[in-house]
Amino acid sequence: MASNITPQGCGPNVDSLYYNLCDLSAVWGIVLEAFAAAGGVFSFVLFISLLASLPFTKDKNRKSSVALHAGFLVCTAGLFGLTFAFIVGKDFSTCASRRFLFGVLFAGCFACLLMQCVRVNILARRDSGPRAWPLCLGAVGLWLVEVVINTEWLIITVVRNPLLPLNVTAEAGRATATPCNIANQDFVMALIYVMTLILAVVVASLAIMAGKHKQWKGVGACILLTSLFSVGIWVAWIVMYVYGNERHGGPTWDDPTLAIALVANAWVFLIIYTIPEICCLTGEDEGQQSLGDDLYPNQGAGYETILKEQSVQSMFMENKAFSMDEPNQGTKHVSPYSGYTGQTRSSVYQPTELALITKALGNQPAPDPSHRDLVIPRASANSAADSGSSTPSTHSRTGNAAFPQTNGNSGNALHRTSQW
Repeated sequence: MASNITPQGCGPNVDSLYYNLCDLSAVWGIVLEAFAAAGGVFSFVLFISLLASLPFTKDKNRKSSVALHAGFLVCTAGLFGLTFAFIVGKDFSTCASRRFLFGVLFAGCFACLLMQCVRVNILARRDSGPRAWPLCLGAVGLWLVEVVINTEWLIITVVRNPLLPLNVTAEAGRATATPCNIANQDFVMALIYVMTLILAVVVASLAIMAGKHKQWKGVGACILLTSLFSVGIWVAWIVMYVYGNERHGGPTWDDPTLAIALVANAWVFLIIYTIPEICCLTGEDEGQQSLGDDLYPNQGAGYETILKEQSVQSMFMENKAFSMDEPNQGTKHVSPYSGYTGQTRSSVYQPTELALITKALGNQPAPDPSHRDLVIPRASANSAADSGSSTPSTHSRTGNAAFPQTNGNSGNALHRTSQW
């Protein structure tokens, strides 16, 4: 009768298998459920961000790790999903999922980390990493070893256990289902291969620190911190699961212990390793862009850039300004705007339009006899011998003598005079 009482926070139609998801008296289930759901959503967002950054990653050494990051995120999301199997009650499906997927998902995460250590070790020593497909094949091979071990162990233990008696009720049969009927020590012993992978990741990440290329040591430091935190979490839950629960909490603490270990280790994977790696993928292109701007500074559109591009033209303008002082040839009129070329002024001195007009007027040369300009003719009196009059010519001769008359027999003659 006590088992049929609906706990506070759960509806009347909720199966007793899922009471830990809504029971307000069992707060650990609700808290872990919230953290697991948030971690699953965050893993999906990071996975989409990783795939979206792939076309913008130009560095081949960075791009070769994207496949391992993707597999690592898939296994991490699986850890968050497996947490719900430890929160809900026990039956055949949940117990089989616990025993099989716990080691398989952790093996996938640490296999990807180990292959990342191999890649970064090569980069730290040669600054040129291997291709992506050998690393992926290595990670899949390491992961398949744990799959085979868990499959064989699950089949052997289920077959060797006897069937339940026929008179056992459904609730009792559910609680003592065959996959759940194992000792805590056996569950831990089945994870020896995963523990070996964790120690291998620690040793390989320490080897990265001995490389000569410092730019890859940051990646090695993230992997080292992730593996050290994982070692601490695994030591804590194993000690609690094997020794602490039997002496203090009893079997009711087994499921919370394993669920907390899953959520804690999965969040360590995301915060310490995955987020910095994705930031490095997107931050690499910005560094290359700034390097390109330093190599090609004349591609900007600023005022200083325009002045740099017109340095040669400024020298030409300066030389042309000095050339205006030279006398012009002939009587060819110089336009006051002939010095304007339409080019942008620079920091070199440029004469103004008024200075050009003044200089053009002051530098007009004297007329050359070989280049005489025709002006309007004037009428003047002829000499007394030609016209019979003694009236002298009224043509003024100041500064320059009048040119001789071209026709001495006519009363009027054409005179050529200076322009000024």
